Amino acid sequence: MNNVLNTNPNTLYGMVNESILIKAKKIRLLVCDVDGVFSDGRIYLGNDGEELKAFHTKDGFGIKALGSSGVAVAIITGRRSAIVAKRMTDLNIEHIIQGQEDKLPALLSLAKELTINIDEIAYIGDDMPDMSCIIRVGLGIAVQDAHPMVLAKADYTTFTRGGFGAVREVCDLIMQCQNSLEDAKGASI
Repeated sequence: MNNVLNTNPNTLYGMVNESILIKAKKIRLLVCDVDGVFSDGRIYLGNDGEELKAFHTKDGFGIKALGSSGVAVAIITGRRSAIVAKRMTDLNIEHIIQGQEDKLPALLSLAKELTINIDEIAYIGDDMPDMSCIIRVGLGIAVQDAHPMVLAKADYTTFTRGGFGAVREVCDLIMQCQNSLEDAKGASI
């Protein structure tokens, strides 16, 4: 399906198929992978073993704004990282699930805990471990530079690369479809 261009209304980032807009309107929970989605996928390792990642402030504002609009946000990531815990805590993300190589059970458990139907969930990822979630949720999203197999399975492909505002794009899309974008509140952190 992937961003089928037609004569339907524009999003802020480009033309998309109307079915994407319909799906985005229903979303109550956005679940994000981290590496390759919030970051560009690179991990910097220092001589003393320190790990560094870069996060975009545009994504920070998007997450804050989406949360203030009433849509819950969670992350499910395969790695464990103190940097990720700090960044996501700073963004007021309540559900931070790390160390999950098989992400689908964590997603299903979270949906049950929050009493949210699977079709009310959007999931954004970039690589093979995300595919089981992307094909199961109401709105499966791949970042622009995702693995080709993930791109083929996603409902929507961002116009923006992972780590460079792709999360903000998804937040904007959801808020635009839910008529809450003009009231967006947050901070670029």
